This record gives sequence, C-alpha cells and structure tokens, in this order.
Amino acid sequence: MEVPAVSLPVALLAAGASPSPSPTGSDPAVPSLQDAQQNAADAASWVEQNWSTWLAMGLQILLIVVIAVTLRAVVRRAITKLIERMNRTVQAVDHTALGGLLVNNERRRQRSAAIGSVLRSVASFVILGTAALMVLSTFKINLAPLLASAGVAGVAIGFGARNLVTDFLSGVFMIIEDQYGVGDTIDAGVATGEVVEVGLRVTKLRGDNGEIWYVRNGEVKRIGNLSQGWATANVEVTVRADEDLDKVKSVLDEVAEKMGKEEPWNELLWSPIEVLGLDSVLIDSMVIRVSAKTMPGKSVSVERELRWRIKRAFDKASIPIVGGATAVVPDETPDPSATVAAPSAFASSTSPQSLASNPLTTPKPPVK
Repeated sequence: MEVPAVSLPVALLAAGASPSPSPTGSDPAVPSLQDAQQNAADAASWVEQNWSTWLAMGLQILLIVVIAVTLRAVVRRAITKLIERMNRTVQAVDHTALGGLLVNNERRRQRSAAIGSVLRSVASFVILGTAALMVLSTFKINLAPLLASAGVAGVAIGFGARNLVTDFLSGVFMIIEDQYGVGDTIDAGVATGEVVEVGLRVTKLRGDNGEIWYVRNGEVKRIGNLSQGWATANVEVTVRADEDLDKVKSVLDEVAEKMGKEEPWNELLWSPIEVLGLDSVLIDSMVIRVSAKTMPGKSVSVERELRWRIKRAFDKASIPIVGGATAVVPDETPDPSATVAAPSAFASSTSPQSLASNPLTTPKPPVK
C-alpha cells in the first residue's frame, strides 16, 4: 500500500510544532490550540473569581434604587395626605362663626398647593440625589471631584440666574410664613391691590381700577397687609366753629349706638364707635374724629355707611357740615351797592348814586 507524501510543514503542524515564521515577516502568527484553551481557562477563572462581586454590586444597586423609589413615593403620598387634611379642616369650619376669622378656601388651597409642591420637590431631590451618590460610590468612583464640580456649577448657575433664585426663595418664605394670601388687600410697595394668585415666583394683584399687577416676589421689600388682624375706620366731620359741641357729640353718639345694633354692621364692627374728640380747631371750622375697629378689609364699607348716617343725622338736627379744614363761612353782610339802581344816560355822573355804582373814578386831568 502506498503512503501519500506529506509536506514537512503540514507534518510539523500536526505534531503540534509551531510553524516557522515567514522569512518576509508579513504573515501574522496563528494562535495554537493550547493558547486558545489557556485564554478560555483564564477568562473562566476571572469570571469565577469576580462573579460574586458583580452579583453583590448588582444587588446593592437594585436595593438602593428600590428603597429610593419606595421612600420617594411614601414621602410624596404623606405630604399630599397632610395637605388634604389641612384643607378638610378649613372647609369644616368655613360656614361657622370661626370660619370668618380664618382664611378662605381659595387662599388655603393655593397656599397648600404651593407648600406641597415645594415639599415634594425638595423630598424628591434629596432622596434621588442621595441614591445617585450611593450608586456611584458602589462603582468605587471618587465623589470628591464630582461634588466639587457640582458646587462650582451650582455657584455659576446661581450667579447667572440670581434674580430667579431670589424670586423663588422669597416666594417660598412668603408662602410658608403666610405673609399674605388670596383675597388679602396688600401694599407691596411697587403695587397695591387685592391678591388674586400667589406663586413661587410672581404674585398677581388686582388694582382699584381692575388692572392686574404681576409683582416678582424678589422685588417686594416690604408688605403691608390690610386684611390681617383688624382694620380701623376713621371719619372726620368738619363743622362750623360756632357749633354747640355738646349737641354735635350727642348726635354722633346716637348715630354710633344705632349703627352698632343693626345688621350686618354689628358683625363688621369689632369695637364700639367712639367719638375721639376735636382733631383740629381753626378760626372758621373745627374737625371732629370718629373711629372704630372693624373686620379686616371692611373699614371702607363702614366708613361710607358712617358718613351716610352722620350726614342724615346732621341734616335732621340742623347742623351744617362745611367743606374741609379751610372752609369759608359765607359773609352775611349785605352789599351796599346792591340796593343802588343802575345810572341812566340822563343822570349826573357826579351824583352819589353814580359814584356808588362806579367805584373806579376817572383820574382828573392835571391843571395847567
């Protein structure tokens, strides 16, 4: 039987010998079967050594994410329940005697919604931010440069959007401190009117003429709330200087007593109407001040009604009201020229009647 001829390189390759490199060096070396087996064994050994670490890291990251998401949902739900309970408490006393002293439903709703939004945002930022840092630390990442970069970026953003940040922080503190709310009449310095909407950045006011003012919260340096606590109704009555003060005070006391017993003024008045006395005394007039404490925001209505009643009572008592502190009392002295008839064309220009009706005399020509 004839054995086929086999070349030397093939025989050496079958025997496991490495082929000799090409004299030119252009052909890459072909890995041997033993090299492939060694590489596979090394990879399997590396996976076997590190699979427990990978599994632990994966379980740790999964546990962090699950806890963060669950905690965020629980906290947000708790905040929502707290806000809803606050709203239900106010609605329960809204139609009672105590309800008139509390803020209205719309004001409470907007304030609660704003506070709830801020609390939910802060809770989400803290929980998710902490979870992200814990995940990065699981991968053995150095957080110091990352935190430093975040701090520098935060400072840069803060300087670039300082007006926005100022408006937001001012709005947060205004809402939390309940400085004003929907339905309040406030003097914000830059604008005055009734609060229509309270936001974290802008407050909407409706002016006396119906205009809407958009006031940035960061621009408000002072706030005068005319709807908190109690208001004061002040009415000034100007009468002649020769009026009988006892009679004037008696009429004012009668008006005050009668108004304090009638509805709805007995609910709007939080103190009896008082005649404080003379506010100023001039030569021809004197000013008497009447004052009372009223429900917040109702001082203007009480002042108008009080002026109406005082005017009717003074007219009934024949006490005239003069106009203002510089009132001019009409002079009752008759004009002497009113009884003198107008001169005719045939009258003498030098008669007493002509001279009385023409007080401006014509200068006489100089004597030559």
